[in-house]
Amino acid sequence: MEKRNLKLSGKILFLLAMVSLLSVSCQMQQPADSTIEQLVSTVSHPEWSKNAVLYEVNVRQFTPEGTFNAFAEHLPRLKEMGVNILWFMPVTPIGEVERKGTLGSYYSVQDYTGINPEFGTREDFTILVNQIHEMGMYVIIDWVANHTAWDHAWTQTNPDFYYTDADGSFTPPHDTDWSDVIQLDYQNHDLWDAMISEMRYWVEEVNIDGFRCDVAYLVPTEFWNRARLELEGVKPVFMLAEADHPELNEHAFNAGYSWTSHHTMNRIAQGEDDVSALDKYFFEENQGNYPLGTYKINFISNHDENSWAGTVFDRLGDAMQTFAVLSNTVEGMFLLYNGQEAGLDKMLEFFEKDEIDWNDLKYQDFYTKLFELKASNRALWNGLAGGKMERVNTNDDESIFAFTREKDEDKVFVVLNISAKPKVVKFSGENFAGNYTELFSAQEKTITTDVMLEMEPWAYKVYYK
Repeated sequence: MEKRNLKLSGKILFLLAMVSLLSVSCQMQQPADSTIEQLVSTVSHPEWSKNAVLYEVNVRQFTPEGTFNAFAEHLPRLKEMGVNILWFMPVTPIGEVERKGTLGSYYSVQDYTGINPEFGTREDFTILVNQIHEMGMYVIIDWVANHTAWDHAWTQTNPDFYYTDADGSFTPPHDTDWSDVIQLDYQNHDLWDAMISEMRYWVEEVNIDGFRCDVAYLVPTEFWNRARLELEGVKPVFMLAEADHPELNEHAFNAGYSWTSHHTMNRIAQGEDDVSALDKYFFEENQGNYPLGTYKINFISNHDENSWAGTVFDRLGDAMQTFAVLSNTVEGMFLLYNGQEAGLDKMLEFFEKDEIDWNDLKYQDFYTKLFELKASNRALWNGLAGGKMERVNTNDDESIFAFTREKDEDKVFVVLNISAKPKVVKFSGENFAGNYTELFSAQEKTITTDVMLEMEPWAYKVYYK
């Protein structure tokens, strides 16, 4: 396929983008109720993302066929479960030179605008995107901007796009064991033009709705700022950075990974920490860290964690559902990795075929309840559309994590026993009191200021109104 030359227009747009960013930055104001300096994100969130749930699709392992067409059969189930945004791991052809394993890593990109024949054809994927849109859901694809496969065409046509060592040889990304890929050089701004052109193709020609950007922190923030503005010139997009770096969310990305809270949950479940670590993250360190309006992506698994760190059961054990509830009710957007609703209990091979077993959707109702509440209760919406977390103190704050969130007429009161011991919980204050329905039992309950809750190990209660 012929690639469009955006070299000249890209540089013009870049200058306009910098003027725009300067103008917006000058207009940033301190929130009236804030006691710390905190930037307001200039990123525009698509309206459909305000109460969305994200679902990661590993096409290779999703079905026995491992194709787009086979995956499409699951769309009605995912829609019914309450999924809004489907994130597809890279759908591009995989490099053959220095390939790892039999099938290779999805993140070894041989052609940025091609389709991995393992998954189907370009037409198959375009039809799938259209099906997803017709069902009221949205599509983002994985984008690997930091490196390419050894046999990407640019190694022949544009070798100056790559970093080279003292001998003039291409090299894998620095300080990694990613031997199947080579490092791009973003000091060359012609690479910026080419990369953004490739990204625009997917938005313009395939009508996807955004990108999940692999190791986004390894690519200059200024590149992402410009890419975002050029993509917005095509249509509103949703941009997710695989990064926990606030500067990326000032002008480029809607969302970033909440790695800190994720690793905190792992440590607590393994007895290496207690609830004080959650208090520190949500009510101390996290304040003022990210631009206001940023979506933090909360998760208990993803493809990296599953394949390299262990399943949710390996890492969280009996606390799995407890931390799933936490991740769905704190501020931010929840990410579900494919197979979690079926109790995925194996580490999926990364370079080989290793399909998910869908015979028992044992946790689908559990996640459906959480996703339905997210969709309907404004207190749980994303970013500034949702309610702020307010800690509710208890008689055992090292084991019990309780909080409220409230927005307009909607409210949730969440109580989690984050310990392996039964607890009788008493609460301080009065903001939590009210008439609620408990999500999982569907029982109505009046909660007074002197209420006591008996909670089994790792028990959770989600009260809403």
